Amino acid sequence: ESMQVFQDVEAVQAKAIQHLASLVRDATLPCLLTLTELTTCAMRTHLDSLQLQVDGCRLLLQILSQALEQDVVVPLDENVSSSLVETVRKHSQNEEFLSLACRLLMMIATSEIAAENLWKVGVVPDLLSIVRHFLPNGKICLSCCGVLWSLAVSENADQAVLRSAVPVTSAVLQEHLQNGAVAESACSALWALSLQGCISEDEFEPTTVLLLDALRENPGRAVLVKNVCLALASLLRLSEIPALRLVTDSKGSGVNLLKDTYQLHFHNPQVVETICMLMKEMIQYGEMVI
Repeated sequence: ESMQVFQDVEAVQAKAIQHLASLVRDATLPCLLTLTELTTCAMRTHLDSLQLQVDGCRLLLQILSQALEQDVVVPLDENVSSSLVETVRKHSQNEEFLSLACRLLMMIATSEIAAENLWKVGVVPDLLSIVRHFLPNGKICLSCCGVLWSLAVSENADQAVLRSAVPVTSAVLQEHLQNGAVAESACSALWALSLQGCISEDEFEPTTVLLLDALRENPGRAVLVKNVCLALASLLRLSEIPALRLVTDSKGSGVNLLKDTYQLHFHNPQVVETICMLMKEMIQYGEMVI
């Protein structure tokens, strides 16, 4: 009630947000909806207050996580997406805030409606700028790649805009090859970008090499293996360049790498299916790869 009465008083809003965090755990869906509305309203009203934005993002993350635990969906209207992006632009140099905000964007973007709203507010250039600036930050990179994946597979994906995401996503994968979670997220983004035809011909070879490197560094991660195989299969449908690189890679035969990976995951039907699908795509190039 105090948040509604004193909307323009920053101190009241900040204190209330800190208090609400203790109520989320036992909140019902109607209560979660109310908390979301009050929090986003406070964040929009006090855009310049960095601490309020940080606390607000933390609270919204708690709310969405609690909703997931209850297996319910908290619908977020267009204002939530637009105000969050506006806040990101306002505080684009603050690493602590961006770690929270980008994670929140990743969770929001899984909704088709939210992804459409994020396209409307033009969030992709913001994400790419953040990644370039904070490339060593694995949490930020993981979240941004997650948002890019959701945007790339959404119905209204803009291929022209997404093309600029390819070198940035590749840079993330190169930087975090040994961080399985980040590499997994980057590989999923590259797969989605390849499906949209965003990877240019001169990027086929370095992207193939990078995907193989990710597989070598993280052979035991089933989701990463699937994403790598799906991305490579997508590239093979477009060109023979990836096929040639698979057998001539200086670090070892990609074919042998796939065979070894198969042995690791032969008990996982989904992984086996994607490896077999990739092998099927390779067969079209005949003796070059088999």
